[in-house]
Amino acid sequence: MEKQVLIYDTTLRDGTQAEGVSVSVEDKLRIAEKLADFGVHYIEGGWPGSNPKDMTFFKEVKKLNLKNTKITAFGSTRRSSLKVEEDPQIQDLIKAETPVITIFGKSWDLHVTQALKTTLEKNLEMIYDSISYLKKYVDEVIFDAEHFFDGFKENPDYAIEVLKVAQQGGADFLILCDTNGGSLPTDIEKAFKAVKEAGITAKLGIHAHNDSDTAVWNSIVAVLHGAIQVHGTINGIGERCGNANLCSIIPNLSLKLGYETVPRENIKRLKEISNFVSDILNMPVPKNMPYVGDSAFAHKGGVHASAVLRNPRSYEHILPEEVGNRRKVLVSDLAGKSNIIYKAKEIGIEIDEKDERLTKLVQEIKELENQGYHFEAAEASLELLIRKHLGTLPKYFDLDAYRVLIARRYTDK
Repeated sequence: MEKQVLIYDTTLRDGTQAEGVSVSVEDKLRIAEKLADFGVHYIEGGWPGSNPKDMTFFKEVKKLNLKNTKITAFGSTRRSSLKVEEDPQIQDLIKAETPVITIFGKSWDLHVTQALKTTLEKNLEMIYDSISYLKKYVDEVIFDAEHFFDGFKENPDYAIEVLKVAQQGGADFLILCDTNGGSLPTDIEKAFKAVKEAGITAKLGIHAHNDSDTAVWNSIVAVLHGAIQVHGTINGIGERCGNANLCSIIPNLSLKLGYETVPRENIKRLKEISNFVSDILNMPVPKNMPYVGDSAFAHKGGVHASAVLRNPRSYEHILPEEVGNRRKVLVSDLAGKSNIIYKAKEIGIEIDEKDERLTKLVQEIKELENQGYHFEAAEASLELLIRKHLGTLPKYFDLDAYRVLIARRYTDK
């Protein structure tokens, strides 16, 4: 039986903190419905009380059929100066009426003393009080140990004590967060091993940011060392350099490592989900994004195209259809006969590779590209050129004469 990894999507909360992203309640509801249909296990909808939009979202999302997906409200531990039952932010989390609440607490002593301006012991009390109180109102409480890996490097005993206190408070998941995104896979491995050796028995997860361009691999390393919940966003959007990209994590875990994430048949809709979120947020998917980018399975060099046509495994690590993408063979001055044969077949024209006209066609394309023409994104022009060389281009008219008129106002200079 495959091991299951729970996918926790924070596109609607952490993802919307990306520069240039602004979403309406309607946008968030559409994305939530799509993600639930895709099969993610948790959707973090926002921070109740931080803005009216998020409170409206939590009210409206109850009307949707989200199948087995759980909506999560996000917030912080209580303030140091307030009792947990008197903290308005804690009460807003309860008012959201979600089955799951996720709260973050500080696990780096630097943040406790300098950001919260409180004592290490007081911070532990805030974490315990908040979790144990919220557990009375919801099915699950997830605890995000903010800045865990930075805290672990500087004060490992305290960072692990934070997890122990959260566990004692009744947290259902302890999420180790690389909030600054500066950790490397070796840091993740070391920390997870230490957490297990410290006697932490609660279920673990990972929340990685991509400031060192390692968020995807950090998340996978965490799973390999015991994490069963992975946080991330569609297309990796998020503050600064973004969050861990679920569009890479899901296929890596399911297709490469054999873990159960979203339903296997839904992985074929991965590019569809990527494009859907991209369109709503008005953030184009980079062409070279793994798995879902338009160029992820594009072949331009003649040698590559020739090999792929014989056996896709020669230059593709998976079949593009497995993630809902498609193979593209491009035609340019780098193209060979195989590129032309493939493109001709796409438009319903069969060409034999021994056809002498094919050689002349390749030569003309290279010459035209040298003159400044660009056929890579001009498929209609390419089709006309192919049909011209094969003698299948209809002669629509004969040019007999033409007249040019030039008009000019007397006030024109």
